[in-house]
Amino acid sequence: MASSLLRPDALRKITEEQEMERLREAQERERKREEQQKELHEAFMSRHLQPDAEERFNRQVRDAAARGEHEIMVLTFPSDWCTDGGRAINSLSEDWAGTLSGFAKELYEAYDERLRPLGYKIRAQILNYPGGMPGDVGIFLRW
Repeated sequence: MASSLLRPDALRKITEEQEMERLREAQERERKREEQQKELHEAFMSRHLQPDAEERFNRQVRDAAARGEHEIMVLTFPSDWCTDGGRAINSLSEDWAGTLSGFAKELYEAYDERLRPLGYKIRAQILNYPGGMPGDVGIFLRW
């Protein structure tokens, strides 16, 4: 009479197969996440201010002022997209704007040219610290 009980080596094989499947799934999720981040970065680097930017800006600051606010966050992006990984922003360096790239750089240049002369102020801040490292950057405009 043959035993129908599972042997330990069969159980180890089942466990190994499940672990390999979980590893493959995790690798696929990471690959998709990296691909998505790459696409977002490419879009960020090629994005430009839209023709209706002034109208949208006026609406946002008017609505914020009506709520009693004196500042709005105008942009968020990963600190990795700064030329120094966000270190200048994190250390409150006065030349943090020189580390901006892509759309953030274009936005800062538009601020410098059009909004600074009107009395607006801009600041950047690291918003979170995943794993103890600078995460997302927030760009804030105040009046």
